[in-house]
Amino acid sequence: MTDKTILVIGTYDTKDAELGFLADVIRGQGGRVLSMDVSVLGEPSMPCDLSKHDVAQEGGSSIEAAIASGDENTAMQIMAHGASLLVARLFAEGRFDGMVVLGGTMGTDLALDVCLALPLGVPKYIVSTVSFSPLIPPERIAADAQMILWAGGLYGLNSVCKASLSQAAGAVLGAARAVQKPDPDKPLIGMMSLGTSALKYVIPLKPALEARGYEVAVFHATGMGGRAFESLAAQGAFACVFDFCTQELGNHIHGSNISAGADRLTGAGLRGTPQIVAPGCYDLVDIVGWQPIPGKWADHPSHAHNRLLTSIVLNAQERRQVARAHAEQLARATAPTAMILPRQGLGEWDREGADLHDQAGLDAFLAELTHALPPNVKAHPIDAHINDAAFADTALAIFDKWRAEGLVP
Repeated sequence: MTDKTILVIGTYDTKDAELGFLADVIRGQGGRVLSMDVSVLGEPSMPCDLSKHDVAQEGGSSIEAAIASGDENTAMQIMAHGASLLVARLFAEGRFDGMVVLGGTMGTDLALDVCLALPLGVPKYIVSTVSFSPLIPPERIAADAQMILWAGGLYGLNSVCKASLSQAAGAVLGAARAVQKPDPDKPLIGMMSLGTSALKYVIPLKPALEARGYEVAVFHATGMGGRAFESLAAQGAFACVFDFCTQELGNHIHGSNISAGADRLTGAGLRGTPQIVAPGCYDLVDIVGWQPIPGKWADHPSHAHNRLLTSIVLNAQERRQVARAHAEQLARATAPTAMILPRQGLGEWDREGADLHDQAGLDAFLAELTHALPPNVKAHPIDAHINDAAFADTALAIFDKWRAEGLVP
């Protein structure tokens, strides 16, 4: 099988042997290789298909400018910008099918940008000395990027690092051969949720939308899920958005590590995609369950979901902050935006009689959100809970109206 080409990226002046080994494994498995050098100072032992000069020039700069900056961070950002643009163009031209990038912290910084330049479904692997490290912020990780630790590879080849490199080579080539990319001809609905122990609207909504001819992709609102959702929304991947679990926004403004980033609740609106929103589980802030609860939350009720995840219950004032953040993000939307406001609660655990029920806190949140909503957002208050049939019915009624008006393809 010689039908797939893998783009191999790295600093060929210092990692020539390691990158050559990666390429040899790919070729040994029947794949083809396209090489890209992102080094600045040195030269590879053999010319690459895409030189460092090609990379810098693609970004409107030059190697001379990178060197003249006198700063390694500035120089690598010049190369990262050029590499991202070049990779996007090469893929659009059909020059490669998958990509692997090798690096330490410098190369990983570049690799994160390059992966974000490619659409979902293009195999993208990062072999890094800092894979899975807290140095890497979630918002910089592409939705389907894969990482493997470059173990024992700081200075040259050895049997330990060969094990990592050969796995990465096989993985990216295998992924390029096996991947089933999203169908661009079938309209896609993007939906945010948690598991059905907290939010249950997916159960009626997914089949109802599929019966209308749409594919439904449901994203898990645990930081990375929201990051992937926002990335795809910003690319225009969705015909319409059902954003019914916005908890990650509260996580972000209250300082949780489990964040989808500062642009949560903006991707669809800025792209011009119609969105129906409900602030599901707005009252909870998730924290890492295996770490001590930070002092700021010591006097708050909490719910240990499992050993990985603990949810902190916000007080009324903190909920008002979350309400205002929703309004600020949605004010930037350029397409039809509806906000459904269930007066009986926004998560299974906050129902009347449930452990986390707080009617005063719910009322404070809804009042603040109703007051703060910008003119471009139409409010739809309902006397129901988010997990009631009336909520799903309301969402479908809005969606069907937009379809009838030609606002949703």
